[in-house]
Amino acid sequence: MPKDKLKTIYVCTQCGETSPRWLGRCPSCGAWNTMTEDVVAEPAKASGGKAAAAPRVTGQTSLVAQKLKNISTTEEKSRIVTGISELDRVLGGGIVIGSVTLIGGEPGIGKSTILLQLCGEVSKTLNVLYVTGEESVRQIKLRAVRLNVPEDNISLVAESDVDEICGLIESMKPDLVVIDSIQTMRCTDISSSSGTVSQVKESSARFLSVAKTLEIPTFIVGHVNKDGAIAGPKVMEHIVDTVLYFEGDKTLPYRVLRAVKNRYGSTNEIGMFDMTGRGLAQIENPSQVMLEGRPLGISGTCVACVMEGTRPVLSEIQALATKTSFPSPRRTASGFDYNRMYLLLAVLEKRAGYAFYNQDVYVNIIGGLKLDETACDLPVCIALASSLLDLPVGEKTLAIGEVGLGGEVRSVTHLETRLREAQRVGFDTAIVPKHNLKMIDPSQFSGLKLVGVSYLREAINAIKLK
Repeated sequence: MPKDKLKTIYVCTQCGETSPRWLGRCPSCGAWNTMTEDVVAEPAKASGGKAAAAPRVTGQTSLVAQKLKNISTTEEKSRIVTGISELDRVLGGGIVIGSVTLIGGEPGIGKSTILLQLCGEVSKTLNVLYVTGEESVRQIKLRAVRLNVPEDNISLVAESDVDEICGLIESMKPDLVVIDSIQTMRCTDISSSSGTVSQVKESSARFLSVAKTLEIPTFIVGHVNKDGAIAGPKVMEHIVDTVLYFEGDKTLPYRVLRAVKNRYGSTNEIGMFDMTGRGLAQIENPSQVMLEGRPLGISGTCVACVMEGTRPVLSEIQALATKTSFPSPRRTASGFDYNRMYLLLAVLEKRAGYAFYNQDVYVNIIGGLKLDETACDLPVCIALASSLLDLPVGEKTLAIGEVGLGGEVRSVTHLETRLREAQRVGFDTAIVPKHNLKMIDPSQFSGLKLVGVSYLREAINAIKLK
């Protein structure tokens, strides 16, 4: 029997387009520098020529269709509540039966830790299969002991052969499967090495087929590349039901779990965790945690309130403006959009009359959060002006509002929810858009003084009066 020949092809990691030679730009999706080398087997031609495919017989199939009215949609039968409330929030209320979830993040961020804790919670009532391709079962056991994970209903196997794993899943029929990680899995009928585009794509497709056929929820760990995106073809993220990202600085204890794709829930929700010696602890009151240790009586700080899905989170924004002797001042932003900071600096100079052209400017969001909501514009501007004037903002004052190019303070959504959170934490003054005050009843917020402003200059004058 003739042997298959190996050939080198180049595959686009964004759309899966193949080419016999390397191209700087993918001809299909137009992405630059996404063609990666891969080795595949080219089937050898039979001596008698190519065999014709068997013709399809009309009316013959092995498929059986179900009536739509007979398919259960009750939460008890369609979701598994994990018991980890922060994870359930991000997933939309629990793990959907038959769903495939891809979780990615930097090395050491806590992906394997949270999945082992998830297995421990689910195993209290259901059977779990944990497949590891990176560690031995003894290493998983040591971590489970450290995390105090229940061990009765968790089965471990160290294997990287996809067909063997699929066979094990089909024979065991567990209630939950964890694959750690997809980059270590390998299909033996594909000649390329583990982690290549063809291996990752085919492995994901086979795990997806088993999960959907047997209705077994599956979690898959994915490595990330230097750009922070999950390594491998983009089609892998398209075929799964949910894509989760673990964010946070590894040098800080706080972790943020965020959904970038979710077919069964919102992608705006986040889960917050604290990395401890005994695993990831849930942070049910993130506002209080984010404001712990806040310096008092120091200029250049202001508190903002952002909406993460349905949850309001108070976060401290720090800004530092210091005079420079160089002709080109430095601008640095951590946790805030760099281009947005430039826009706000221009508005402060043109509309409010504060000169930053000879100042080095640094903006930092405390706790490793990334604030991309426009409601953070006003607190950032106030923090910058506070640093430039060396004028501290009141310790119980926060600001909410979007700043336009004309220097106007524009209205924001969910203002009542944000103000209730500020009231609960103990703030006494809130600088908010004046237009928003027409839509709420200030008497509902006893003990919280609402200062309505229409322009940026008014907001900065308000902190001068404090």
